[in-house]
Amino acid sequence: MTIAEVSEKFKLSQDTLRYYERIGLIPPVNRTKNGIRSYTEEDCKWVDFVKCMRQGAGLPVEMLIEYVGLVQQGDDTLQTRKNLLIEQRNRLADKIEEMTSTLTRLDGKIVGYEQTILQKEKTLKTPVE
Repeated sequence: MTIAEVSEKFKLSQDTLRYYERIGLIPPVNRTKNGIRSYTEEDCKWVDFVKCMRQGAGLPVEMLIEYVGLVQQGDDTLQTRKNLLIEQRNRLADKIEEMTSTLTRLDGKIVGYEQTILQKEKTLKTPVE
C-alpha cells in the first residue's frame, strides 16, 4: 500500500505516518526502487497498534518507541514487553476509574439542575386562555 492509501485507511496524515517512522514508533517501511514507501500488511498492523495505543489509550510516545525497540530486539525481551504493557494497562484502568467517577459526579449535577428546573416550572402560572 502507498502512504496515501495507509493515510486514508487509518485516518492519519501522511506527515504523521512519516513522523511515526522517523522517531521509531513503527518499524522502517520498505521502499520501492524510486524511494516510495510500500506498506505491507505487517506495517499496517503496526500503524493500527500505534494509533490505538496513542489515541485510544493515550500511551506516551516514549513508551511506544521503547516497546517497538524491544520487539525489534527479539524474543529475549518478551517479559519486558509484557511488563510495559501491564504497567500501561494499569495506568489506563486508573484513568478509566477516575473518569467514571467524574462522569457519575457530572450526572448527579445534571439531575440536580433538572430538579431545580422542574421546581421552577411548577411555580409558573398557567396562561389564561
